[in-house]
Amino acid sequence: MDLLLGAVVLGVLLGCFYAAVSVGLSVSFGLLDVPHVAHPAFLVLASYGVYQLNDSYDLDPLLAGLAITPLFFLFGLLAYRVYYETFERRGSDAGVRGIAFFFGIAFIIEVLIILQFGVDQRSVTATYIGKSWRFGEFRVPIRQLVAFAVALALTVVLAVYLSKTFMGRAIRAVAQDEEALRLMGANPVRIKQFAFGIATAVLGIAGALLIIVAPVEPTLDRAYIGRTFCVVVMAGLGSISGTLIAAIILGVAESIVLTMFGASWAPAISFAMLLGVLAVRPQGLLGR
Repeated sequence: MDLLLGAVVLGVLLGCFYAAVSVGLSVSFGLLDVPHVAHPAFLVLASYGVYQLNDSYDLDPLLAGLAITPLFFLFGLLAYRVYYETFERRGSDAGVRGIAFFFGIAFIIEVLIILQFGVDQRSVTATYIGKSWRFGEFRVPIRQLVAFAVALALTVVLAVYLSKTFMGRAIRAVAQDEEALRLMGANPVRIKQFAFGIATAVLGIAGALLIIVAPVEPTLDRAYIGRTFCVVVMAGLGSISGTLIAAIILGVAESIVLTMFGASWAPAISFAMLLGVLAVRPQGLLGR
């Protein structure tokens, strides 16, 4: 019983971390309908940016994540503009070609990381990494608690931004009826470009959490493509609060399976849950 309770606690911490690495995709794919399969590759690229700043200047990983956030915002603006001019503006098959476009970007990012850093794992140093706190019978790594707190804050801030600010409501409006927004005098393309920049910028923090939780390697994006899309689809496309709930469900499920049946079964959980959701409730838990 204690073992199961410990698995649930660690699963909740892990789930909040999954929410942080998925909220950007919830905006780019869930709200904007952009087939952003390179999202996990962007995430790993952010982790290597954090690693470089931590290794060169001994900067705390979280501060390094904040430092690269503006760069990732600009990167997101550029990526969406190229995607829009090359595919979305030209017609109905933008989805299929868009998937190929983002797969190409993911492959290029992976190759560039290997050329620059090699294939070995990279990790960061900080005072809270390697230590743990004891809660009764449980020991919880402080790195997991840091990731939990920052991930929760990031998700809440993004949810408030999208629901309470003028630009946030404009992003939700363009997701619901782009043509109506155009008739009101707004420029939907600029709003979507800004939204894609926001979705990419949050990966600066998420990438910092990724390398705080565990070492990273160039091909790590392949392990997260199933998890992130599972969370976004299970949440309901574009639902930030649903993303948090779905991520916690996935984290708890993975933690319990890892504890009871071993590590080899855990990676299959996300794909199994994704197929289950698509079969039973395609609109997700809080889908629009």
